[in-house]
Amino acid sequence: MYDALLGGSHNFAVDRMAAEMGTKLVPDLPRLALSNRAFLRRAVRFMLDAGIRQFLDIGSGIPTAGNVHEIVHELDPQARVLYVDIDPVAVMHSRTILHGNERAGAIEADLRKTDDLLAAVRETGLIDFAEPVGLLLIAVLHLVSDDDDPAGKVGALREVLAPGSLVAISHLTSELRPEDAGKLSANAANENRVGIHFRPKDAIVAMFDGWDLESPGVVELPAWRPESERDQHEKPGRSLGLGGVARKG
Repeated sequence: MYDALLGGSHNFAVDRMAAEMGTKLVPDLPRLALSNRAFLRRAVRFMLDAGIRQFLDIGSGIPTAGNVHEIVHELDPQARVLYVDIDPVAVMHSRTILHGNERAGAIEADLRKTDDLLAAVRETGLIDFAEPVGLLLIAVLHLVSDDDDPAGKVGALREVLAPGSLVAISHLTSELRPEDAGKLSANAANENRVGIHFRPKDAIVAMFDGWDLESPGVVELPAWRPESERDQHEKPGRSLGLGGVARKG
């Protein structure tokens, strides 16, 4: 659905139908997708500038145009990227796209089963947890229910990362537009039985507990270190997503 909202080609008919329905409910929904993709790009560049040379992207979906390995390898072809997703179809397509790229890979794992996920990551040999990692949790934690403790999952990942590691989180929020958030959440549950949890800002900030937030903190996606007016896909005070980047001290 995310790729369909971006106008990409790596999606299926059911994704396009869901994107169309969501856009009917909230007409500016595609702008949220663009904001999220722009935030990802800026966060990865920030991490590269900080010296990060290995990236773990959990909940990656299918790595479409402008995704992490393309951004990373444009600067450093030797840097390593590992995509992780729960969907075997997404992983299969990812491996097809990445075929022949020895510095990038994709595995199937479930964020809710952190120990199993970390074991699978180690098996690839792409990520060395003794060195700083760029951990990307982009538009995935709002798919984890409160019962599965998303903040706790972030904390468990933080524990295995080396000092100097960075995490980027983007998350759907009910903070600014509760009525639209409610429409989209109800539609997702009715259409595909996948829970989407729009959370208030305090709950999203809590996911960074134990990390040192980089300026400007947890803010609307277009407000996180915009590089130009092209990053302003949503009007101030109207974003359905919040994001931030933080460092492990």
